[in-house]
Amino acid sequence: MKVLYVSSECVPFIKTGGLADVAGSLPVELARQGADIRVVLPKYRRIDPYWKDRMVHIAEYPVLFGSRSMYCGIESLTDQGVTYYFVDNEEMFGVDAIYGDGLQEGYRFAFFCRAVAEMCRHIDFCPDVLHLNDWQTGLLAAMLRTQYLDDARLCHMRIVFSIHNLRYQGLFDWRAMNARLGFDERLFTPDYLEFYGALSCMKAGLVFADHINTVSPTYAAEIRTAYYGERLDGLLRARGEAVSGILNGIDRTVYDPATDRFLEHHYGPDDMAGKAKQKTLLQREMGLPERPGTPVIAMISRLTPQKGLDLVERVLADILRMDVQLVLLGDGDRHFVDLLNWAAWRYPGQVGTYIGMNEGLAHRVYAGSDLFLMPSQFEPCGLSQMIALRYGSVPVVRETGGLKDSVIPYNKYTDEGTGFSFANYNAHEMLFVLERAVQYYYEDRPMWQRLVRRGMEADFGWAASAKQYLALYDMLSGGTEPHKKERAAK
Repeated sequence: MKVLYVSSECVPFIKTGGLADVAGSLPVELARQGADIRVVLPKYRRIDPYWKDRMVHIAEYPVLFGSRSMYCGIESLTDQGVTYYFVDNEEMFGVDAIYGDGLQEGYRFAFFCRAVAEMCRHIDFCPDVLHLNDWQTGLLAAMLRTQYLDDARLCHMRIVFSIHNLRYQGLFDWRAMNARLGFDERLFTPDYLEFYGALSCMKAGLVFADHINTVSPTYAAEIRTAYYGERLDGLLRARGEAVSGILNGIDRTVYDPATDRFLEHHYGPDDMAGKAKQKTLLQREMGLPERPGTPVIAMISRLTPQKGLDLVERVLADILRMDVQLVLLGDGDRHFVDLLNWAAWRYPGQVGTYIGMNEGLAHRVYAGSDLFLMPSQFEPCGLSQMIALRYGSVPVVRETGGLKDSVIPYNKYTDEGTGFSFANYNAHEMLFVLERAVQYYYEDRPMWQRLVRRGMEADFGWAASAKQYLALYDMLSGGTEPHKKERAAK
């Protein structure tokens, strides 16, 4: 099985969010399971020289981009059994911020899509399956299905389009973009690329891919409803059984409290002494009193309404009336940045905040906390709750998307579960569940230890999910969806 995995970011080369973690770990596991998988991403200026020095130039060719013929080079390197291709064009990718610069962002990823389409003509690799990820790659599906129909090498490829977050859709001015894309004007209709007067790169992937995948089964169902569908739920319902969900995983070699390079004290489910020591170190690092018996509640998050920060804001005083400490790590909307800074000032010795993203500190927060709060409004998958479980921090989550698929709510009657959850997006419902969790922490230590152990022993590695992806690739390369095969058999 030959697969070309197309992504705008990928660990360890460039990262702004969870997409990079998935692109950096899923292909490695797919390669372990026998797939010939290659990953392609832009060669950004920000990529560390360590990686740039290992790249080998393998191809160059002109890319027609509107009225211009632009240079495109392909660099390559191999790491952990996976070959990575890097699309080189300094004008497009020599930027410090890879997202968020308006129309130029649209041009950047439109060029990337065109360059990847042309790359498949110029390198010695012809994939069976093209796996696209999020809106930055959606235009590639439209290009292949409308502009390369005379190229048998490209037409045979089956296309999987993965949605990591439907809210971010890549909406741009049609005329400005199409001056460089050259699509037939008839594609700018509600049935194809038009979305409320704009060109939708996300919609291009949804319309033209052979199969649409999301990063958790629950999210696949949720986005076909009006509440979660971001005005694309009708299209997703129309795609029927061509939409499915496979739960993301985490890299268990990176996130392992027994070997984590960011931790001073290591531990595992059979020996938790190291976690107690890490808790003391975390309290010290965050400027909190070193109180081993006080539960530490942690949040590591982009500071946006999606992540439930507005719920925390409404009941922050109620949370801190409990005998707890709160550790918050993240960056984002100015309103929530100000909230966190205010909370640290208003509740000294009880709230510790860090504005920004710090990988080492994040690992120490997972290791040193007792509870991990994720009250998301929606969460396509979420990796933090899986990492928290791995590090013995009990998650308290809202039942949505991947949070619902990965956290089993505790049942006191059967003594089963790995965390705590609440159903409605409601601040006081969240508060009630958090109070219940803290009560268990103080009043039933044996139960708490069993809860922590079950979470640490849960397997959220990529092995099982990779098998599902290989089955999906195999089904698609056979040319039909499963329901069509069943009907044909009948």
